[in-house]
Amino acid sequence: MKVLVPVKRVIDYNVKVRVKADGSGVDLANVKMSMNPFDEIAVEEAIRLKEADNATEVVAVSIGVKQAQETLRTALAMGADRAILVVAADDVHQDIEPLAVAKILAAVAKEEEPSLILAGKQAIDNDMNATGQMLSALMGWSQATFASEVEIDGDAAKVTREVDGGLQTISVKMPAVVTVDLRLNEPRYASLPNIIKAKKKPLDEKTASDYGVDVTPRLEIVKTSEPAERAAGIKVGSVDELIAKLKEAGAV
Repeated sequence: MKVLVPVKRVIDYNVKVRVKADGSGVDLANVKMSMNPFDEIAVEEAIRLKEADNATEVVAVSIGVKQAQETLRTALAMGADRAILVVAADDVHQDIEPLAVAKILAAVAKEEEPSLILAGKQAIDNDMNATGQMLSALMGWSQATFASEVEIDGDAAKVTREVDGGLQTISVKMPAVVTVDLRLNEPRYASLPNIIKAKKKPLDEKTASDYGVDVTPRLEIVKTSEPAERAAGIKVGSVDELIAKLKEAGAV
């Protein structure tokens, strides 16, 4: 069984995001970039499936700028067998929209013929949470989202999903698209020997036009702004004063 894992290059989650002075977007100059945390969990799960002899090959794919090679090398160092980079933009500030990403991934999947696509439920830069669902629809495959546990059972995947009311366990027939949640696993750190080995693993480079996909943005960003600063709190001297203040604010 082959597993395909899409990974995205995003601002590192430890970095404080800065908005450009003109409000045209997020400032990416001299900012540390890394693999989207949800995608890192998907890579880890794919590797674990291979280690458990439930998968024979793990292929990582990234869509974006050439610099995403670094992200793919991280996936290879973690244990992926090979990688595919689809160059779809020259400007690091251009974010490829979910529908275009899904169309490219669908084309890649038709070539690679994986039994399972494991993807992060969303990217932490735009929080779209749409690519996996769109990919499933384009491919006509089963889908399971927000996975906190994945088990392979013959030609089906048993997936425990995190839903508003608790946990839901479903069985989906493969080929399938599964989007993963935070509690699925704890991604491993790539060891130095594996980082060195990753440089020798195959990384194919293609373009969006190779797959006949138009990545021209359909959305226009009108304005980007910092969140409003939190107002200072008020100290009260007693419970009665607290209740009075809450009543004044209409909270009770």
